[in-house]
Amino acid sequence: MASQPLPKVELRELGNTGLKLSCVGFGASPLGNVFGPVSDDEAIGSVREAFRRGINFFDTSPYYGGTLSEKVLGKTLKALGVPRSEYVVATKCGRYADGFDFSADRVTKSIDESLERLQLDYVDILQCHDIEFGSLDQIVNETIPALKKLKEAGKIRFIGITGLPLGIFTYVLDRVPAGTVDVVLSYCHYGINDSTLEDLLPYLKSKGVGIISASPLAMGLLTESGPPEWHPASAELKSACRAAAVYCKERGNNISKLALQYSLSNKDISSVLVGMNSIKQVEENVTAAVELATIGKNEKTLAEVEAILKPVKNQTWPSGIQQS
Repeated sequence: MASQPLPKVELRELGNTGLKLSCVGFGASPLGNVFGPVSDDEAIGSVREAFRRGINFFDTSPYYGGTLSEKVLGKTLKALGVPRSEYVVATKCGRYADGFDFSADRVTKSIDESLERLQLDYVDILQCHDIEFGSLDQIVNETIPALKKLKEAGKIRFIGITGLPLGIFTYVLDRVPAGTVDVVLSYCHYGINDSTLEDLLPYLKSKGVGIISASPLAMGLLTESGPPEWHPASAELKSACRAAAVYCKERGNNISKLALQYSLSNKDISSVLVGMNSIKQVEENVTAAVELATIGKNEKTLAEVEAILKPVKNQTWPSGIQQS
């Protein structure tokens, strides 16, 4: 008797792009050894398993691991041996290991460098990376027009912007012609502890912009092992998240799974990006998504966790405090 095919994650439309992204996206920053060394076998294995389970969206940046993430992702995608049209690749420009540069000249060179590292002829989405660290007027008047030329040249298909403060998105979108920016990538603003992105969703949809949300685990706050030392959250927020993680564990639940399912529950968000660097992580994330789609999430535990986090709900931190 033939074995049952493995359930795959669902696909969601990305704004007006015509792209369909897996609801769980593969965040490739860990492939740049950002969280410790990853062997070629582990990298290739995790990307292969992700693709096998329906994950078709891979996100990277020349900043991650000082270009290593792009190189490793390029190698792993090539190893898949599938047609280019079967996966969606997003990379970024403007943020590099040696600092920020959103000039037209730099971002135009940047895409050629990225394509070489990724071993691709084009990327599906090129995103201006962490634009709050640059001049938003430069992004509007210089960077995005340069990206439009790259689009016309066929090197990129769609244009995106990324960053932490939500106000940057309205600032830019209110100042560029409709349909110029195709995608926004927001992080740490749609999770159990902070869901402020929700208030912006109607505006983004009215602009026809596709929405990607990253870091559903709030850069490690919503994990059993806790955030890294450098995490910029307040002591109060860290303490509340730790208490919520312990509460879940004592009841046989995992806060990371619950947090991912919470983020995936909003269908207006096309893809939730999660950093992955092992087959085990891929399996856990896919299982969480499949369970959500078939049997739902643990509403009782979620309500209890939300109650624990209520005193710190929507507490954020300033941009600019980065890992040293």
